[in-house]
Amino acid sequence: MHSLFLWLILSGMPIEHQYPSGIDQEILESAADSSYLKNKVIPEEIKKPVMQALSYFPELAEVDITFAFKDKISGSIMQAQPRMFSLLVDTKENRKYKINITRYLDFEDKSIPIEEVPYDALVGWIGHELGHIMDYLDRSTTGMMRFGVKYMLSDKKVIEAELTADGYAIGCGMGHQIVANKNFILNNDNFEEAYKDKIRNLYMSPSQILSIQEALGK
Repeated sequence: MHSLFLWLILSGMPIEHQYPSGIDQEILESAADSSYLKNKVIPEEIKKPVMQALSYFPELAEVDITFAFKDKISGSIMQAQPRMFSLLVDTKENRKYKINITRYLDFEDKSIPIEEVPYDALVGWIGHELGHIMDYLDRSTTGMMRFGVKYMLSDKKVIEAELTADGYAIGCGMGHQIVANKNFILNNDNFEEAYKDKIRNLYMSPSQILSIQEALGK
């Protein structure tokens, strides 16, 4: 899969396409009546965007995931990781995960609750983190630990992991929401340039994302 996404990125395909946006009530009703919420803990403030993001990942329907607010996450807004105890004692099939979510975006002159992020951008943010969990599913305990060490020590590994997470989300049909998330950050004067540079350097650009979405026919 990695080689496919890299080929699509490098191909630089032009794209002119309009995608639906906003709350999809049909998806939310379907998710509420299905197994999407099984083994999930979700704060009420972000239940709708989380449900909508989960609806793109049927492979995660049975996976135990806790979405939890945190005051601060060093260098990030959201962070997906296996629960440490579960990583050590559970099989990969029964592993439990946690997605930490910054409670407030703290800017220089104001603070914004995460649920006030534009809806599509928030769904895309969550979808990216679910893409990380997709990447973790088939990794053994040793493989996850090796991955974690390399992620901390290698910029190349960070880029690979972030491209893979976006790739999973795009492959599920979330390209327009991933783009909305990137544009929300890159076009927002409240974010520091250092954070914007991180997004530019480690992640796909909006045009690359839309090209891949079009190539995959999503």
